[in-house]
Amino acid sequence: MPAVITRHEPPQTASIAELGERLAALRLCEAAALEAMRRSLERHGQLMPIVAFAEGDHVETLDGFKRLRAARALGWATVAITLVEVADDVAAKVRLFELHHRHGLTEIEEAWLIRSLYRDDGLTQPEIARRLARHKSWVCRRLVLVEALDPAVQADVRVGLLAPRAAIALAGLPRGNQEPASAVVIRRGLTVQQTERLVAALRERPDDAARAAWIAQRLETAPAPPDPRPTRAPRSEADGMVTDIATLLRVGTRLQARLLGTPLGALGAPATEVVLDGLGAVAPVLTALARTIATVIGEERAA
Repeated sequence: MPAVITRHEPPQTASIAELGERLAALRLCEAAALEAMRRSLERHGQLMPIVAFAEGDHVETLDGFKRLRAARALGWATVAITLVEVADDVAAKVRLFELHHRHGLTEIEEAWLIRSLYRDDGLTQPEIARRLARHKSWVCRRLVLVEALDPAVQADVRVGLLAPRAAIALAGLPRGNQEPASAVVIRRGLTVQQTERLVAALRERPDDAARAAWIAQRLETAPAPPDPRPTRAPRSEADGMVTDIATLLRVGTRLQARLLGTPLGALGAPATEVVLDGLGAVAPVLTALARTIATVIGEERAA
């Protein structure tokens, strides 16, 4: 009897509130892709159903996390889903892998899935290879990658601060150097190729102390200025305020949509902590800004 039963039910309508996202921790959901999906849903409606499976008395999402989150951000109450039957939790993860056989998961997503099968479900590496129709060495390489990668760096990937391929490059460093090196990549906006060169330079250092000093020096040094642009006339203070207001409206609306559209638990524990720390830092700033705005408006209206 196969682990996965491939029969699909006809598409049906399901409440967004009833769709779980437990397997979302195995997938990336980049901000740009999510925004593109939101625009697509807004313009064309839902073109493809979300693939889901029944688990006890509730339904879990198997594929279509961006569609689900974008629909939630748009305030939709329901979405179209197709139910697929799976025998167990392992079969659900194998099915997720099969659904992306052609389009492909990123290397880090493959590693997360394999680690889950190995650590959470207790499968051996040969059994994982058999289930995924891959060679044992392929499974081993993915598992070594994710086991060697600092959870904080993985959290940077999940929240979109670090490109997956850049994180893979950082996995070549000792764990103690990965998080500060990731900070250098993020602070300086390094490309994947630049990250690979950074890793190569660090690996040439003789010990952890030398690598730590090299990283600290680059964290303290200001990033190189961007290419000079044609000079323009100084903006007035009013221009600056209008620009800041427009930026705040755009960023604030986008952040609110993300918070409403993505349960923090679906990000995984390390990424959730990063987001919560950031929200904790920005909340008092926004509160103070709201008070200042209320004061300024009140004073102007009273004048």
